This record gives sequence, C-alpha cells and structure tokens, in this order.
Amino acid sequence: MSLSTHVLDAVLGAPAHGVPVRLEQRGPDGWTLLAERVTGADGRIPDLSTGLAAGSYRLVFDTGSYLGPEAFYPEVVVTLRVTGAGQHYHVPLLLSPFAYSTYRGS
Repeated sequence: MSLSTHVLDAVLGAPAHGVPVRLEQRGPDGWTLLAERVTGADGRIPDLSTGLAAGSYRLVFDTGSYLGPEAFYPEVVVTLRVTGAGQHYHVPLLLSPFAYSTYRGS
C-alpha cells in the first residue's frame, strides 16, 4: 500500500509549497515516525510511503511554518486507517488561515 498527499492554499488558489509533513504509525507504545517530507512546487508529496501494512497512521502537517507565526492552526493532524492490500491512499489538505478540510482522494 502506498500513501501520497498534497496541500492546497485556498486563499491563493494555488499549491502550498514548502509544507513539512510527517508520517507516523501507531504501535503498542505510541506513534513511530516513518517518513518526513516537504511539499514540492506543486504542493505534492507523491512518495510519502510505500509498502504500508494495515493499521493506523497519521499525517502531521506543519502548517505553522507555511502560514507563519500567527497561524490559528499551527499543526494539522489527520489520522487514517489503512485496510486494503495493494491500494493507494491519497490524502489532500485544503488549507486557509482559519479553516482546513481533508478527504480521501484518488
């Protein structure tokens, strides 16, 4: 199973370049860091992880580094459950200074 993400800036109507993102897996002792990447010029991280096993994961978006020190949401955490073998999971984040939304993309 593979995982990708992208971040879109709703105010600018453009990709959010330079957003740090962490991928963590839930284990018996808490969360373990699996990968750290930064969104590219197109706001995407196409290869955040491959070979994921079924389980619980979370994406931690460091939105404060993108929006600045006055960010209302300095961090966005999206927790998801990976279940299907051979599937691709794509998790977009639509971001603005006072709101965000996410969904399972394709």
